Amino acid sequence: MSQLVYDHFKVVRAPISVEKVVSKVIHPHAGAINTFIGTVREITKGRKTLYLEYEAYVSMAEKQLYKIGQEIIQRWPEARVAITHRIGRLEISDIAVVIAVSTPHRADSYEASRYAIERIKEIVPIWKKEFWEDGEAWIGDQLERVAYPSGKPEGLDDD
Repeated sequence: MSQLVYDHFKVVRAPISVEKVVSKVIHPHAGAINTFIGTVREITKGRKTLYLEYEAYVSMAEKQLYKIGQEIIQRWPEARVAITHRIGRLEISDIAVVIAVSTPHRADSYEASRYAIERIKEIVPIWKKEFWEDGEAWIGDQLERVAYPSGKPEGLDDD
């Protein structure tokens, strides 16, 4: 069974090094390393985005990223996982999130990586503000089901 390292689950303000995230999951028993790189796109729902600002409840976000790692290890016991999410201002094409999953076989690494990004959107307290040519708005949670007009969930103190 794979051991989970808490330090492999980070929220950072600096640009993410894909190589550094991948290096955390390299293992002699791995036959596959799947890397998901989430980037800032220019067009969303027909609107031109100029840039984004991500904010987070950092300590809770890192705990939730670790929890996702635990869930992956329960489902794919031989997996190794590292996730880094960036916050702050991101320009078009900047990397917002990197997920690296290594497993002995490729199908498991694909499935575990997909699982990780879907869970990030479900449970990690990271939210974004979109800046368009004609306005701006806090989007709310990453599934866009709950709006955060003040810029963060009500009653949440950031660290």
